[in-house]
Amino acid sequence: MDSRLRPRGSLALPGIGVPFDRGGRARQSGPMLLWLGLLLLAGGAACFAIDRRAVYVVYETIDRRTENVVHATTDWAKGAHWLVASAIAYVAARGIAWKFGPGAATGLVETASLAFVVSLAVGSVILHSAKILLGRRRPRDELELGLFGWRPLGFDLQYDSFPSGHALTIFSVAVILSGALPWLALLWFALALYLALTRVMLNSHFLSDVFVGAGIGLLATREVVLLWYPLLARSWF
Repeated sequence: MDSRLRPRGSLALPGIGVPFDRGGRARQSGPMLLWLGLLLLAGGAACFAIDRRAVYVVYETIDRRTENVVHATTDWAKGAHWLVASAIAYVAARGIAWKFGPGAATGLVETASLAFVVSLAVGSVILHSAKILLGRRRPRDELELGLFGWRPLGFDLQYDSFPSGHALTIFSVAVILSGALPWLALLWFALALYLALTRVMLNSHFLSDVFVGAGIGLLATREVVLLWYPLLARSWF
């Protein structure tokens, strides 16, 4: 075909004007993020069988140096910290856009910040409903007080182990960052997995708490992004 007859805009060089995962139909990926979220939920359910044993293994295995490192990093997964970071990023992006004019980078930061806040809100409704309705003691209660078990519909705030809020938060962050900076997706999820597992290392949560919390955070954020923030959506979401 004569290049002069080619429909306008049909010629796109790799990496220029087209996101790396937005190629033609043959290059489209499956919903890997969906399957990962379901796998985390299934893994969490499977961990019920080994939760208590894992608590004692971790308690007897973690040395003081490792525990200090874990203590120093575990709050990187705390929701309040990421909410503050999102607010700062959003205000900074708006200020830069006002001063120098809107751009792709500032628009992406604004979108990512809003998407995280909405995702955390949606995920937190699910998570805290489960905490209150299902009611589970934390691992440290068993280690220190000999108390273990569930109290469904007990509405007792001391039974708030399942699922993990830290795991939900940091996997939500990983999804948002993977949408904004997809070439670093493996790094984001590796960091999220480590930070989520610090809750197990500190006997703050059972394995099942962490995997289910991570699954809720991932799936809730995925749905929020696909429904309301398509700028962050990737073909493998």
